Amino acid sequence: MRKKKIITIVIADDHTIVREGLMRLLKEENGMSVVGEARDGREAVNQVLSLEPDVVIMDIAMPKLNGIEASRQVKQSDKKTKIIILSMHDHSRYIRELLGIGVSGYLLKNSASKDIVKAVIKAMKGETYLSPSISTRVIEDYVELNRKSLEDELYDSLSNREREVFQMMAEGSSTKKIAETLCVSPSTIKSHRSNIMEKLKMDNLSQLIQYAIQLGIIDVHFGSS
Repeated sequence: MRKKKIITIVIADDHTIVREGLMRLLKEENGMSVVGEARDGREAVNQVLSLEPDVVIMDIAMPKLNGIEASRQVKQSDKKTKIIILSMHDHSRYIRELLGIGVSGYLLKNSASKDIVKAVIKAMKGETYLSPSISTRVIEDYVELNRKSLEDELYDSLSNREREVFQMMAEGSSTKKIAETLCVSPSTIKSHRSNIMEKLKMDNLSQLIQYAIQLGIIDVHFGSS
């Protein structure tokens, strides 16, 4: 009799209590094993690339690199890791963009434990699992013909790299720090910063920070864990 394959999982969330809760939940499930955890989006991508888990459970509002851009980078890699979003945010833009990227599930953090386990199992079968409220939002979004707000359109105008720089700017990172993190020159980051401010039609960093909070890319307590 062939032995059942263990589903390997990485948990990415900047709140320790959430990671620990998920680890306890999944540890009780036969056939599932948590092989790694990440406190921010950049660490999540590195964990996926090095550990090659079957599934990564990903929050959206994480420091350094948010869950949307982390999911995009995971999908752009050659890894077969399935992505399940577990977030407190249910904004239509998030849902639309993440489903477009190809995530295998989108659940809210108030979901029942059985729903999280069900999402993992469905992901391994190549299926997609959505929280009921998320499914409703998808239908509403379809009915509204994917109508976007001006704020969404401005953010969508940014390139993937500009979105990375945008988040780190909003988190208060200096040009030098961003350049070191992305392994490029400070002049390249200065160029990105200028392009970002121009595309978003903003005059100062304070406006950019407020915009990032409004979009949910960061929150007021983004530095906490």
